[in-house]
This record gives sequence, C-alpha cells and structure tokens, in this order.
Amino acid sequence: MKPALTHVALGVQDVAASVDFYGRHAGLRVVHDRTDGSRVVWLGERATSSFVLVLIEGAAKGASHPSSLLHFGFSVASREEVDTIADGAREHGVLVSEPMWGGDVVGYFCMLRDPDGHWVEFSHGQSLGPHGDGQ
Repeated sequence: MKPALTHVALGVQDVAASVDFYGRHAGLRVVHDRTDGSRVVWLGERATSSFVLVLIEGAAKGASHPSSLLHFGFSVASREEVDTIADGAREHGVLVSEPMWGGDVVGYFCMLRDPDGHWVEFSHGQSLGPHGDGQ
C-alpha cells in the first residue's frame, strides 16, 4: 500500500490568529480542536478533509525568509483569484510578494506571511493540485 500524505504540523504562537489567517486567505476551517497540554487545531477544506494543516500552539516563530524558499502552496482556479488574495493580504499587511509570473513550472503566484512568519504561496498554472494545467 502506498503511503498517503495526511497532514503537516506547524508550530504557532497564537492558534486563533493562525485560524483567522488560514480561514481568511486560504478558505480553511477548523475540523478538530483539542487541548492536550497545548492547544491543537486541525484545519481542512471541509469536515471530512483527507489532508489537514495541524496547528500546535506554543512553538517557536517561523524561519521563512526570501532565500529559504520554505513555504506552503495553495492552488487556485485563476489568475484573478491570485490577484484577489493578494489584494486582501495587502489590506491586512501580510503580502510578501506581489502577484507575478514565475514561468511555466511556477505559474502565476503571490506570497503571504502568516502570523508566525511562515510563507504561504497562492498560485495558478502549476502542474500540481486541482487547478494545474497538467504540463
């Protein structure tokens, strides 16, 4: 049986701020919330998501920076959606890079910073994800 990717766990300082960020900019919602010594929240696209982002409160700040290329990637259906996400991020002071064309592999994308400094990419035109062009 081939392993299936089910989650990425991410240390955060403030779960509520991260829930708000990923809800506002990525459309994720809380699908599980518990306190087991520290608060742990699962975010998914729907209640029965097969992949979730796990937020664990109390961990150190993120280490993303321009030269690291470390980030989360979300696919969207159009360039216009990338632009709309960038507009909202700019309004909330979390836009790291304006929408741009990164070539055939990268596609059209923008980059945001979550409350802990982790970078989050929103793209259209990559071959990955449900909105890829298959190239």
